[in-house]
Amino acid sequence: MILSRTKSVGDSKKKATTSNSDKSKKNTIELEDLITQRDYTGAIAFLDFCRENRTDIQDLDLWLAFAAFHAGDYQRAKDEYENLLKNDSQSNEIYIYLACCYFMLDNYEQAEQTALKGSKSSLQIRLLYHIAYKQNHEDKFEYFQKQLQDNIQDQMCLASINYMKNQYQKALDIYKRYLVENRNYLALNVYISFCYYKLDYYDMSQELLDVYLKKYPDSPIAINIQACIQYKLYNRKRAENDLKHFLDKINTSFHYGKELFQHNMIVFQNDDRALQVLTQLIDVIPQARYNLVIYNLKQNNFQQAFELIENIQPKNTIEYILKGVVNAVYGQEHRSYEHIKHAQTYFQHIGSSPNECDTISGRQCMAACYFLHKRFYDVLVYLNSIKTYFSNDDIFNFNYAQAKASEEKWIEAEEAFHLIQNETIKSNYIYLSWLTRCYIYNNKARFAWELYLKLEHSKESFSLLQLIANDCYKCEKYFYAARAFDILERLDPNSSYRDGKHGACAGTFQQIIVGQESRNTLRDLLTLLRNTNHSQGDQMIRVMRSWARTNNISV
Repeated sequence: MILSRTKSVGDSKKKATTSNSDKSKKNTIELEDLITQRDYTGAIAFLDFCRENRTDIQDLDLWLAFAAFHAGDYQRAKDEYENLLKNDSQSNEIYIYLACCYFMLDNYEQAEQTALKGSKSSLQIRLLYHIAYKQNHEDKFEYFQKQLQDNIQDQMCLASINYMKNQYQKALDIYKRYLVENRNYLALNVYISFCYYKLDYYDMSQELLDVYLKKYPDSPIAINIQACIQYKLYNRKRAENDLKHFLDKINTSFHYGKELFQHNMIVFQNDDRALQVLTQLIDVIPQARYNLVIYNLKQNNFQQAFELIENIQPKNTIEYILKGVVNAVYGQEHRSYEHIKHAQTYFQHIGSSPNECDTISGRQCMAACYFLHKRFYDVLVYLNSIKTYFSNDDIFNFNYAQAKASEEKWIEAEEAFHLIQNETIKSNYIYLSWLTRCYIYNNKARFAWELYLKLEHSKESFSLLQLIANDCYKCEKYFYAARAFDILERLDPNSSYRDGKHGACAGTFQQIIVGQESRNTLRDLLTLLRNTNHSQGDQMIRVMRSWARTNNISV
């Protein structure tokens, strides 16, 4: 409140009528208050009221277009500027403002044509610079970049382009320079926070954001990025609560970023509406396509995910990563070496990029590239460097455990497998087979056998039996190898299984003789050998029974 605007006691006794000029001045002051408070929705309502009641406010139409633009209602702002041009087609300044509306509505061609009708100005250059970037016009882009001056408006424009090109450090350098020069430029804290967020420095991002939120606790942009930080650092629920608390407070006429909030909320909630909502937003929010791809991947709809990303030429980190993931999955599903090769290329592009090589995403990509190349020692170098960030991440632990097992680090691999809680992963044959091998090589063959018994009637049981039979034989866990070969022989009368069983039984018998295996196991061996008729088996039975009689063992 500004106290000088209140009437004195003496003034209240006066009966004089306020002049029209005083009313106009009062309305202008009220409008300025709304704009200063960034209450653009309130400003629009006030100006609409003044227009309907023919209240005199200087440049009312211009103010209405300005407020609509800053409220995020770009269509309303465009309509207002177009109406202004109908009455004054020579107003070069309005052409630039209208071009800004076209730009925000993604109509870049119309934005460029309209901007060129306006008089040359720094705003025109900045706008054309952004349009050239959006349209991938390299020559124009370089030309307009050279036109930028060393002032805060032009440098902010340059920093924003650096940000969009994933050159976060360059953007940070510009933002920090101006923040050091003037601490009152509080919005720079938000821009720096964005850069730190993209560089995976979430704690630092939140610190910078807190500076701005102390002054503007209802800032939509700041609250949105804070919710994203909560999502990265903690969980979906905390992110959802942050965003929901804000959305519950705002006016229903709030336009700014409403699609973005709708998009982020559905990502945080992770419910069944995701497919419907993200599909509707796919041409509005670029990230909607990305999250729709991720949704389909999680639902094992690999074909749909592939079709969504197939024709996208990757320009940024997330697009390269998604192209890599989708091609890797698609290649594995269709046994396509070509798609696996594409995936390796996409992952390597990000993992070796100067801007990404030291980020979490960059190291994950390099690990994925080496994983597809089956260079598991190199995989572990990268995964170990980011392990602390993913201690409770099931997918990370699954990949980490596989890499450890592939390098025969069996104890660490088993520990990593046991960290996984996701039942879908735990029922996957890759998980079961690797965990079985860990048990065998960690002298826990009994656990491996118990794992098989739980899956005895599943379609993977035969493959798991083969694994147990061969790996137990290799590790001299002959008794469990014999049991596995016995079942395999009965399921598939193959001489290799019979020979394997006989060899495993002989190995077990030898271990009984030297005291490495319990003598009680001899009865089980004789039962296994009696399950099939073969002269070699009969000979082994006679030898075992003879030894048992000599050593007073009841069989």
